[in-house]
Amino acid sequence: QLWRPSSPCGVGCLPAPEATRRVPVTVAAGRAAATVTVVAALLVALPAFGLLSRARAVAAARVVARGLLLALGVRHRMVGAVPAGAALLVANHISWLDAVVLLANAPVRMIAKHEVRAWPVIGVAAAAIGTQFIDRGHPRRLPDTVAATTAALRAGASVAVFAEGTTWCGRSGGRLRPAMFQAAIDAMVPVVPLTIRYHQRLAGGGTDATTVAAFVGDQTLLSSLVRVITAAGLTVTLRPCRPLDPDRAAGRRHLAAEAALAMGRAASADP
Repeated sequence: QLWRPSSPCGVGCLPAPEATRRVPVTVAAGRAAATVTVVAALLVALPAFGLLSRARAVAAARVVARGLLLALGVRHRMVGAVPAGAALLVANHISWLDAVVLLANAPVRMIAKHEVRAWPVIGVAAAAIGTQFIDRGHPRRLPDTVAATTAALRAGASVAVFAEGTTWCGRSGGRLRPAMFQAAIDAMVPVVPLTIRYHQRLAGGGTDATTVAAFVGDQTLLSSLVRVITAAGLTVTLRPCRPLDPDRAAGRRHLAAEAALAMGRAASADP
C-alpha cells in the first residue's frame, strides 16, 4: 500500500470532447510539429548533458521545459516564489506535464516513479538532469532513495517530489505519503508545499478549472499528449506556500500533515 498508492480517478474524470474548447486543426498541427522539433533538438543535445555540471544541466532543462510548453501551447505562471537555496518542494500530481512545468519555473531536481525511466526520450532526459527514480515494486529500496535525496539537499539542491504517489484529476487529491519528508528532516532544509492547477480560458472570457491535462486511468501518454495539443487556452498555475521548517521531534508524518493543510488552503484560494 505504501509503494502502490491508487487513485479513483479515471477517464471518466476527463471532459467530454464536445465540452472542451479546441484549437483549429492547423494550430494543432503546428503545435505537434513544434513539439517534435523540441524533442528532436533535445535528443541531439542529450549527450552534452553528461558533460555539464549539475547546476548547468538543471538550467538547460529549464530552457528545454519552457520550449516544450511553448510548443504545446500551454501557458504557465508561478504565483509567488520558492525560497533560494536547498528545499524539498512537495506538489500535488495531476499530469505528466507537472514535472515539465516545475522544471520550467524552478531550479529543481525531480523524483519520479521508476516507470518514467523507460518512457521514450523523457526517461533518458530525466536521468540526464539527475532525476531520482522510485521503484515502488521494491519497497526495501526506499531508504536508499531517501538517503540520496538527503544528500542532494545537503549539497544545496532543491528537490521536487509528488508525495501523493500517483496522479489525480485535480478536482480531488490523495494523502501525502510521509516517507520523503524524512529527507528534509535529516538535511534540515525547509519543505515548500506547492499546488498545481490547470485552467482553460472560456470562449466568453475568464477561465475555468479543467481536467483536460489529467493523466489518469488507462490513458496512454500519446492520447494525453493529443488532448493537451488540441486544447485551447490551457494554463497551469503553480502556487508555492510558506516554507515549513523541519522538526525532528514532531516527525515526518506531522510535517506531511502540515504540508497537506497548507496545500488545501492554497487550492481553495485559486479562482
